[in-house]
Amino acid sequence: MANNNTLAVPQAKAAMDQLKYEVAQELGIQLQAYNGNLATRDAGSIGGNITKRLVQIAEQQLSGSVGNFRR
Repeated sequence: MANNNTLAVPQAKAAMDQLKYEVAQELGIQLQAYNGNLATRDAGSIGGNITKRLVQIAEQQLSGSVGNFRR
């Protein structure tokens, strides 16, 4: 089975890992080197919160550059 979790920008891996651990800590979920025993619900909570943060970051960046888009 192929791993489809590749990053569009490989240089962002460290930042994504840091974000994952920050979100997990805020949710009170303990991450380790091996997370095979992590409950599906916990993994989903971490992923969902990461997605929310990434959307917020993108919205903030776009709000500062709305005038730069051509219609």
